[in-house]
Amino acid sequence: MAEGDKLFHLARKALERAHAPYSGFSVGAALRTKDGATFSGANMENVAFPEGWCAETSALAHMVMAGYSEPGCLAEVAVVAPKKDRITPCGGCRQRLAEFGTARTKIHLCDQTGIVETVRLGDLLPMAFSDLPSI
Repeated sequence: MAEGDKLFHLARKALERAHAPYSGFSVGAALRTKDGATFSGANMENVAFPEGWCAETSALAHMVMAGYSEPGCLAEVAVVAPKKDRITPCGGCRQRLAEFGTARTKIHLCDQTGIVETVRLGDLLPMAFSDLPSI
């Protein structure tokens, strides 16, 4: 099984833990570091909208808490949502991913059966607040 496919399955599993009672829009995400460590997360809504957080943010928090915070450590990400095929990270999450990724970090856009398309972070966020390393 390819690394991207493994991430898709981790994101689908994380999706089961989403807390989205207000919007009904659950999202799961999983990421892999350059050395192969994986982390997943789900979105968490709060009644005091917009005080919740996205699935990608949740996965990144797990990654940072495990000691991965150096620029460029993020290799690839998978995102899945049952109500939207080929979901992309929101603008805020694109910038958060840029904090730890590079322009070449793979972003796997998924539907309910697997990866639909893979794009590069630099294509999703061509003008990040700081330059994305090209490595």
